[in-house]
Amino acid sequence: MRSARVDLLAAPLLLLLPLLIVGARANWWFLGIEQRIISHAGHDVGVDVPAQIGAGVIGPASAERNCKNVHLTSKQQVICVRAPPVLQAISAGARLAIEECQHQFKLSRWNCTVDPDSADNIFGGVMLVNSREAAFVHAISAAGVAYSVTRACSRGELTECSCDNRIRTRQHSTNWQWGGCSEDIHFGEKFSREWSEAGEEPIKEGEIQGPEGLAGLLMRRHDSEAGRRAVRSRMQRVCKCHGMSGSCSVRVCWRKLPTFRAAGTALAQLHEGASLVRLAQRGSRRPARLKPARPELKRPNKTDLVYLDDSPDYCERNLTLGIPGTRGRICNRTSLGLDGCRLLCCGRGYQTRVRDVVEKCNCRFVWCCDVKCDMCRHTREEHVCN
Repeated sequence: MRSARVDLLAAPLLLLLPLLIVGARANWWFLGIEQRIISHAGHDVGVDVPAQIGAGVIGPASAERNCKNVHLTSKQQVICVRAPPVLQAISAGARLAIEECQHQFKLSRWNCTVDPDSADNIFGGVMLVNSREAAFVHAISAAGVAYSVTRACSRGELTECSCDNRIRTRQHSTNWQWGGCSEDIHFGEKFSREWSEAGEEPIKEGEIQGPEGLAGLLMRRHDSEAGRRAVRSRMQRVCKCHGMSGSCSVRVCWRKLPTFRAAGTALAQLHEGASLVRLAQRGSRRPARLKPARPELKRPNKTDLVYLDDSPDYCERNLTLGIPGTRGRICNRTSLGLDGCRLLCCGRGYQTRVRDVVEKCNCRFVWCCDVKCDMCRHTREEHVCN
């Protein structure tokens, strides 16, 4: 009896073993939740603090030391050493991706849980399953790096790029012309692609070979490219009028990045309609590709998200995959959506509790430059999943 119990407990781990071997190697997401404090003299103070988007570029005295981060593959370290200031933009991009992921999935059973103490990556074992959620994480991460690097270029924080001057050579309408500083999304995309592929470095030479490893590699590259396209396709044209006495005789236009929320919302919608695919081997002379898992499914295009495996059960706690489950989550009793108690609690029911809450109320503006509020006490009903 005891032997049978051990076999049952070991079975999920045995099923997961191939995923552990061929899973994504990237763990640079840690850059989005921590960074080292660098003193003015260039010495590493050795204190981990939350990274701040738009913080100052890491100084040259400490740049090489920061590029030797243990969370980077050797290829990513080479890219970083080649242009050390880009590490700050990558850190900001990782932070953008994590925050957007948590915003888009805050009401779902999987709410983009992050574990800073994880030895593998901050998303835990969820990334070892080639599911819809893993597809979204790869897409939003690639989008975050492309977005942040592009923004750093236009701000003059990187020496390898600046504004997109190629766009000025394009034909345009007679009542406006290209000018200003168009943000160079093409450079951001190119760098993001190089960074993502460098993060695919296998632990052993040839380890990524084989059908399962190749399929996962193609999936991650496809989804990362879809993430970058979600940013590029939403670039905005902004114009400013010039002319005598406020006339608009000449309009100067340039391209700017959209809000990252726009790209994140689009990718969240693609996550809902992601395509289930499998590897199609086409002989030794033709490269393998992904194709729909079933004949009746639509072939995904380059902007769609794709996945290989069904999502794990996010209802119950799973220590192997780092899934906390939904027990103790606050749900909405009246909602029929994902945050509703029926769906979020996975049919286990919920408990209602009443809390005393003290909040600011009756806020009013006081001249000049001050807002004064009263403190009001009231009771609040909360519904918690069993």
